[in-house]
Amino acid sequence: MAHAPYIPLRNLSAYTLLEGAIAPKQLAARAKELGFPAAALTDRNGLYAAMSFSDAASKAGVQPIIGVTLAVARPDRPETAPLVLDWLVLLAQDEVGYDNLCALVSQAHVERPVEADAHVTMDVLATHADGLLCLTASGEGALARLLAEDQPEAAGAYLGRLRALFGDRLYIELSRADDPVMEQAEAALLDLAYARDLPIVATNPACYADADFHGAHDVLLCIANSSYVESDDRPKSSSQSWMKPAEAMIELFADLPEAIANTLVVARRCAVKAPKRRPILPSLAGDREGEEVQLRADAEAGLAARLEKAEITDPEERRLYSERLNYELGIINQMGFPGYFLIVADFIKWAKAQDIPVGPGRGSGAGSVVAWALTITDLDPLKLGLLFERFLNPERVSMPDFDIDFCETRRGEVIR
Repeated sequence: MAHAPYIPLRNLSAYTLLEGAIAPKQLAARAKELGFPAAALTDRNGLYAAMSFSDAASKAGVQPIIGVTLAVARPDRPETAPLVLDWLVLLAQDEVGYDNLCALVSQAHVERPVEADAHVTMDVLATHADGLLCLTASGEGALARLLAEDQPEAAGAYLGRLRALFGDRLYIELSRADDPVMEQAEAALLDLAYARDLPIVATNPACYADADFHGAHDVLLCIANSSYVESDDRPKSSSQSWMKPAEAMIELFADLPEAIANTLVVARRCAVKAPKRRPILPSLAGDREGEEVQLRADAEAGLAARLEKAEITDPEERRLYSERLNYELGIINQMGFPGYFLIVADFIKWAKAQDIPVGPGRGSGAGSVVAWALTITDLDPLKLGLLFERFLNPERVSMPDFDIDFCETRRGEVIR
């Protein structure tokens, strides 16, 4: 079967919360269904779906292209001017590029003022540009926005900065999806591209897989913005934001066939997928042995406090709790997860110390006496007859997963 002569380079998965609506596996399956030899994942400021998409695409015989739609602070603004964030699409060419994507995403969330949305500066981008292809993000990028605002000199200067960073890895991105910014800027974008000998590339930024999902996606945006479907003054879903087949894109860009052809060029230049790695957790005790010692000490002290508060004084009854605690600690240490319990206990204790309400426990994690002793949960597993094996079992090796509920109005304080 001949492959489609077009590659979708702009796709938001469901990991772009309340905007993207394509599961990573669905993205891979849809690409295969449409005959695409490759497809890109370009979530906003995140790589959360990269591993699952890489795995699903490889199994489907589709080349995964790993990218990010990254928020970048517009450069050369006065310090007193409001912060303006634009988007760039960055695609990893190789392992160096993938590592740089990871670094940029991390810095976007961590190295910024807490009151600002996640983003990086142009200077930070400059230190992590190697191994990355850059698309100008069509109507969401500064280049198109400046041109639409009739600021050609500013647009030319911005393009010059991007070219200095990316050289021949820079593409002028064009989309035709009823975007008023692109409708105003397209002619000027083309003039810039031809004047500066830069390649153009066609995209159709997609938030959902099939055209008939448009209504459901519009409701999703209402949920995201706490608005009603009937309201006129609200963000609305575009009926064009789906994974269009190659035939539709070729027809849409019939006057610019090189923009379609360049999607294949971009795909050929990208040859990396998200590596499989064991989770890397920060250590609160220095090493594995230290974590085991600290977990036991914290759990034993916590259990004593729990039993005292519950007024459980009968020696035989207390023995049952101690035996269960020792059994669980043995399993936790055997499976290599003492650090995980310490980390979860740490941020939950912090939240409670700040008077941020935390749920009493939900899901299989409520069956752990260790979790109860560490105040991760507030449910007594022995009293309620809950099983630890439903949460953690040596016969089914996987990361433990506590379901934790924080207060809706103050949960951001925990994140920051």
